[in-house]
Amino acid sequence: MRIEDVYIWDINAKWLGISPLQLMENAGSGVARVIEERFGKGLKVAVFSGTGNNGGDGFVTARHLSFDNEVTLFLVGEEAKIRSEEARHNWEILKGLDFLEIRVLKDSFYVRSLDLSGFDVIVDALLGAGTRGEPREPIRSAIEKINEYAGKAKIVSIDLPSGYPSQTRVKADFAVTFQWDKEEYEGFERIVVKIGYPGELHHLVGPGDAKFALRKKGQHKGQNGKLLVIGGSEDYFGAPYLASKSASYIVDLVYLAMPEYSAGRISDPDLILRPVEGRNFTREHVDYLIELAEKADAVIIGPGLGLRDETKAFVREFVKRCAKPMVIDADGLKAVAEDLSVLNGKTFVLTPHAGEFKALFGAKPEGSLAEKAKLVMEKAVEIGGVILLKGPYDVISDGKTWKYNKTGNRGMTTGGTGDVLAGLVGALLALGNEPLRSASVGAFLNGLAGDMVKEELGENFTALEVAKKVPKAVRWVEEF
Repeated sequence: MRIEDVYIWDINAKWLGISPLQLMENAGSGVARVIEERFGKGLKVAVFSGTGNNGGDGFVTARHLSFDNEVTLFLVGEEAKIRSEEARHNWEILKGLDFLEIRVLKDSFYVRSLDLSGFDVIVDALLGAGTRGEPREPIRSAIEKINEYAGKAKIVSIDLPSGYPSQTRVKADFAVTFQWDKEEYEGFERIVVKIGYPGELHHLVGPGDAKFALRKKGQHKGQNGKLLVIGGSEDYFGAPYLASKSASYIVDLVYLAMPEYSAGRISDPDLILRPVEGRNFTREHVDYLIELAEKADAVIIGPGLGLRDETKAFVREFVKRCAKPMVIDADGLKAVAEDLSVLNGKTFVLTPHAGEFKALFGAKPEGSLAEKAKLVMEKAVEIGGVILLKGPYDVISDGKTWKYNKTGNRGMTTGGTGDVLAGLVGALLALGNEPLRSASVGAFLNGLAGDMVKEELGENFTALEVAKKVPKAVRWVEEF
């Protein structure tokens, strides 16, 4: 697991009703427990806290240790700079305690004059994993002061030694890190304590995943994703439009390639129409569309294409030649089902419902969530890509791990919501996300937008209403 996963799990835990305050309490009490298990009680302990959430963990650690030990809390920095609500809450508790000494060290002058020679244990809660570069004053002086006592007192860091991975870092005997070891950490001993995350968070997609997936990359037109949607036929024009419309709220540019016969029915200034000759796609169109795909960051192929033999042959030829990440949806899935070898070496997401999954792989997803996940994982390994199995709970796998999404409601059985989903997955791919994250977050946003429509209209609504709620769903994620 990576440091980024900590932020994602924290946000998703909050979504499940587990507050940051609970997590901070569990973290601090876990550190205190490890210290007493290792070194006993009746100790003289110095806790150095910064003003961020790592410092907040230090406040809780100090309170728990104060029951059986003599504790002094050194706040390095100004009280007014204690940022988060949960850190401030725990700071206010400490200020009301009579048997715990607090000293505020506003600048490096106060830090340098400290004598820590009487302390058995020094706890480092100065900086967390989110800090970058060399530590600045007065934190830098606090790190140097703690290091003067390396080998004399026991030094315990919360989460990681402050300053890591820079050259100016605390020389800790060990660090107490939370829930799992982080792959970025090396060169210091770590003890892992659990802080109350439920097992769901291994697999559940939530607003934390979405927050990271929706990050914008640039400030100029086209830098935040260009998507090509290939769909439509003489029979259908709504499906590719819905995919394009939902995507247009997330990426900068959406090119919609359709047969001219159905393209004439689309009039939307947010989309760049690229009509091709004829009433349906055929192999004659492949060269032109490969050229178009070169300008895009990702491609969606399938919505509304129809099932004519020449169109299915076109899909297989295009997929075989396309070098861009792809979402293959709807009729596109039926085309590749006839020859899965066209997917070899490609970067893609398949978005089948249970019936399409059976057509692709000859097996029907049934049973519990875990049983479906096992099957989806097996098939993702076989084809070397990502599968998003649509259902009451969407199941997503890249063959290495699996995720599930539980946003959405019965109203979303209406036609077209799968096209909206394809558009969102394609848009997230175009933003540069990995296929697994694109598929997982696309499912989450699609269901969230549907839930927002249901709140307003009940369970009778159309897919276009879901697409139009995408900006509101994105804003909810950003503000969560």
